[in-house]
Amino acid sequence: MAGQQGTRAVGWVVAVHETTPRTARRALVVARAARRSRCGVTSTRRSVMMVQAVEHGATTPVDEKKEKELKRVVCKFGGSSLANAERLREVTKLIKLQMEKSEQYPVVVLSAMGPSTNELLAAGEKALLEGIVDISTVRTRAYEACDSLGLNKEDLVDPLLSNLDQLLLGIKFIKELSPRTKDQLVSYGERMSVRIMAAHLRINEALPAVHFDAYDLGFRTDSNYTNAELLSCTHGLIQDAFQRLVGENTLAIVTGFIAKDEKNCVTTLGRGGSDLTATTIGAALGVTEVQVWKDVDGILSTDPRLVKDVVQVPLVTFDEASEMAYFGAKVLHPVAMQPARKYSIPVRVKNSYNPNHPGTRIVNTRDVNKDKPVTSLSLKRGVTVVDIVSTRMLGAYGFLAEVFKVFAQLQISVDMIASSEVSISLTLDKACGSDGTCGTLEQELSEVANVQFERNKAIISIVTNVPRSSWVLANAMGALEEGAIDVEMISQGASKYNISFITKEKDCEKALRLLHQKFFEE
Repeated sequence: MAGQQGTRAVGWVVAVHETTPRTARRALVVARAARRSRCGVTSTRRSVMMVQAVEHGATTPVDEKKEKELKRVVCKFGGSSLANAERLREVTKLIKLQMEKSEQYPVVVLSAMGPSTNELLAAGEKALLEGIVDISTVRTRAYEACDSLGLNKEDLVDPLLSNLDQLLLGIKFIKELSPRTKDQLVSYGERMSVRIMAAHLRINEALPAVHFDAYDLGFRTDSNYTNAELLSCTHGLIQDAFQRLVGENTLAIVTGFIAKDEKNCVTTLGRGGSDLTATTIGAALGVTEVQVWKDVDGILSTDPRLVKDVVQVPLVTFDEASEMAYFGAKVLHPVAMQPARKYSIPVRVKNSYNPNHPGTRIVNTRDVNKDKPVTSLSLKRGVTVVDIVSTRMLGAYGFLAEVFKVFAQLQISVDMIASSEVSISLTLDKACGSDGTCGTLEQELSEVANVQFERNKAIISIVTNVPRSSWVLANAMGALEEGAIDVEMISQGASKYNISFITKEKDCEKALRLLHQKFFEE
């Protein structure tokens, strides 16, 4: 594109700086030609919308008024929303409602039905350890859904169940259940789920629904089975596949969680994998919104099992949501939010059991001056505090480097940290002891430090905004002082979005209730 002012090729999507029809058409030509590379896509949402607009006959770039014309969403439904035929009918209502709102077919991403994933893993262990091939629970759930919805189970699920039986027989006789085999095994849950739902929508609702396995729509990963990472070319492959296979007049029902590596072996995306599938599709297509339907009314102020009067949080940033998820809140996994965050695609968490509730919207930025100073509280139990005191002279350099070198070698993850020149206090993400981790850590550090472990601790994290952090800290300390709860360690993360405290585990629930009362109920 050298010499053509105003147009810059980025991957296969073109960012357009001029607003003339000629530039817009040229952008489309370049974009279509560059698609053939299929990898290395780094588009922006605006540039994706630009190309979409031209393909729909527009002659100028898309502004906020025009965005309504391209209003398309991705709807992801988790296992609890798909537990049985009754829930599938409810999901159908939600899909049709979304069609009415946007006047376009959404892209629907599905997890496995109910607890199918856990049942498949249990079946694999049973075949390995006991030599018994038993998929009765998975088969029964699929058959009951097909029978209730009036679908032909022989055509829909029997081929997959037959393959599943063969896979389990292989595990039984070969006595092997590797991570690669596990990924192949659990993939049957999502694959059955989309076939049943698509057939139901097509036969019973007269909708142009077609099921797709995510790897057929371009999802490519590395070969880190059970926790694979998406390759950079996935973005472009998705765009290409949707243009070739889906189009505007198809209701795509897509498997979440699964992909394939370059060896053509099935992989899974780890924790939050289905959410990651949804946000990746949303980012690639430049959709208006990604909706993640769960069994809660969006993001809550804290755990409703521990605090009675929780409130729903209407708006959070991706940074805040990541902090909340890391410290135990029931939110999207931070990895699942990355594509949406990168391309500024809003994510909305909604309740499939309460669809009229607006849920929680996750965005890149929000006006903190108009919102409450505290977004949420979260609690993490079973924490071990490690106090590391240097045995070297005051001012000796290299102490911190030696300590973190040991943690890296032992692959130990740290939650919180507070340090001085000769000492470090930090927390481990799980209590150690039975697996020998603490003993090994102490031995490795013995040459440079004295190490002490304190177990049965808890982390209480306050997700807040930077301008009010001093006020939040003062009020939090006052509430805990009134409740006679000792704070043993405090840290404000580099992101400035959370303030975290360490308390004794026996005091953590009381502390959580006191803080919730201070920030949300008074």
